[in-house]
Amino acid sequence: MIHRPAFQRLHFLGWVAVYLLLAASCLWSLAKDDDLSLGRSPWTNLQKTVVEFAHPSFLDVWLGNPKLEYKSDDGTILRTEDRRAVEKKFLTALVEATWTTIKIGTLGSLLAAVAALPLGLLSARNLEAPAAFRYCAKIILDISRSIHTLVFGLVLVGIVGLGPTAGILAIAAHSLGTYGKLYAEAVEALDMAAIDAVRATGASPAQAFFTAAWPAVLPQLVSSHLYIWEFNIRDSTILGMVGAGGLGLLISEAVSLFQWGRLATILLAVVLLVAAFDAISARVRERLL
Repeated sequence: MIHRPAFQRLHFLGWVAVYLLLAASCLWSLAKDDDLSLGRSPWTNLQKTVVEFAHPSFLDVWLGNPKLEYKSDDGTILRTEDRRAVEKKFLTALVEATWTTIKIGTLGSLLAAVAALPLGLLSARNLEAPAAFRYCAKIILDISRSIHTLVFGLVLVGIVGLGPTAGILAIAAHSLGTYGKLYAEAVEALDMAAIDAVRATGASPAQAFFTAAWPAVLPQLVSSHLYIWEFNIRDSTILGMVGAGGLGLLISEAVSLFQWGRLATILLAVVLLVAAFDAISARVRERLL
C-alpha cells in the first residue's frame, strides 16, 4: 500500500512529466517547421539596437543639437531642427500619456472590483448560494478571465471608438474574472465557525456576513485590489497600441518609426511608473496584513 505522502509525490512527478513532455513537443514542432530561426544577422541587429537604446531621447533636452540640419542626397538643406525644443515637446506628451495610462488602469480596476464583488460572493461555495446563480457567476468569471485585455480592447475600440474609454472597459472586462476568483477564494478560506456562531444567535444571512465574514475578509480583498491595480497599470501601457490612448500609443509610434531612442525613454517611464505603484501597494499591503 502506497502511503499518502508518497502518492502525492508520485502525483506531482506525474504532472512534471506531462509538463516536460508538452514543452518537448512544442520545441520539436517549432524545429520541424523551421520556426526557431533568429533571422539573417541577429548579432549585428542586436548590437545596433543596444547602441540606439543606450541613448534615450530625453538626453537631447540637454545634449541635443539646437541646429540639426536635414540634407538631401545632393547636400541641399531641407530643414533645420532644434532637437532640444522637439524633445521638450515630446516629454510633455509623455507626461500626458502617462497620466492617461494611470487613469485607464485606475478606473478600469475600480470598475472591475465593484462589479466582481457580487459575482465572487455568489461563486464562493461556503456561502451556499443557489446552484444556478453560483454556476452562472462562475461561468461569467471564467469567460472574463480567459479573454486577454488586448482582445477586449480591439473589440471595444470598434464599439465605443478610439480613446481611454475603450481602455477602461477593456481593463474592467478582463480584470472582472480575476477579481471575482480572488474574492471567492478569500471567502472560501474563512473560518466558518465564527459565522455559524453569529447565525446561531438568530442573525440573518446578511447580518452574519457583514458582522463576521466581511471584517475578516476585507484586508484580503483590499490586498487583491492593490495587486491587480498594479498589474493593470502595467497592462494599460500597451492598450494604446490598439487605439485606447496612453503610453501604448507612443510606444506604437516609436516602433513604427524605428525611433529606438524615444522608445527607450518611454520604457524608462513605464519602469518608473510600475516601480512606484509596486512600492506604494507593497507598503499598503504590509499595513493591512
